[in-house]
Amino acid sequence: MTITILLADDENLIRDALASLLGLQEDLEVVAQAASGTEAIAAAAKHRPDVAVLDLQMPGADGIEVAEHLGREVPGCAAVIVTSHGRPGYLRKALEVGVRGFVPKTVSASVLADVVRQVHQGGRYVDPELAADAIASGASPLTPRESDVLELAADGAPVEEIAARAHLSAGTVRNYLSAVVSKLGVANRHEAVARARAQGWL
Repeated sequence: MTITILLADDENLIRDALASLLGLQEDLEVVAQAASGTEAIAAAAKHRPDVAVLDLQMPGADGIEVAEHLGREVPGCAAVIVTSHGRPGYLRKALEVGVRGFVPKTVSASVLADVVRQVHQGGRYVDPELAADAIASGASPLTPRESDVLELAADGAPVEEIAARAHLSAGTVRNYLSAVVSKLGVANRHEAVARARAQGWL
């Protein structure tokens, strides 16, 4: 039996390479590709894949938001998140919305193929290192979006630049940073970055 796959990643080179590598597996077939969360949602509705392999950070909607949508609209499709941002907060949120696989982008294609098979059969797979980090760090008080904005602020970028990179308005960025400073009980965003990194939340 062939397992059909939707691949969503806004980096074309990575997506194309992954499609080629997964396509070498006799029991796997990539039936659709998407470069954004919005495209992924549309492609899933059209192709009804067995498994969606989703990049965590994409324009339009992130991988977790796409997975949450698929859980409601395409319930037969198991979601796997592939990420270079393995923060514990993301892992918890992903599991809460029903994501069945969570792996770093450093995994080999053969491991990812095995994860696809495992989640298709109803199993779960969370990268052991990411799981250990999540347990060790404790629960972050920050939402994933707050963590995103704080990470973009870590190198001292101005609010306008953070807003452009996060696809948000400057006012929304200021609100997120204000909430972060308040939640972490620090004086400014620079102290917030240091505290969040020390706790493993960034």
